[in-house]
Amino acid sequence: MTSARLWAIIVKGGVSMTKFHKVAKVGIVTAMALMPMFVLAQLPLPTSPYSGTAVTLSDIQDIIETIARFLILVSVVVAVIFIVWGGMMYMMAGDDAAKATAAKSRIVNGIIGALVVLAVGLILQTLAGLVNWTVFFNV
Repeated sequence: MTSARLWAIIVKGGVSMTKFHKVAKVGIVTAMALMPMFVLAQLPLPTSPYSGTAVTLSDIQDIIETIARFLILVSVVVAVIFIVWGGMMYMMAGDDAAKATAAKSRIVNGIIGALVVLAVGLILQTLAGLVNWTVFFNV
């Protein structure tokens, strides 16, 4: 072997050195992949993190009813506020026809909003009484 060729092999890392690097990389990757198994091998059997009771369909129905009642209550309060605000604007309008018309439309819109919210509540109560959840889910 000539010294130039030997020098080229040494500079490039040599044949055996590149093979060592490949084996080392594969070994490190394998060790990293198997590390969780080595660590968890000494632990006792895991317990379920989901302790407690299961969520039933009646629990979900109760949550939906609570949210619906809250939203209906808030909507009725907002509708009453609009009706009162429109009434105050109507009283303060005086002789200005544009302000009186805007106040009347605010009162009418508040009444319509309250009727819509109460109709939704009535529909929800009717459906809750008519729908039998066990038919759909066989529970």
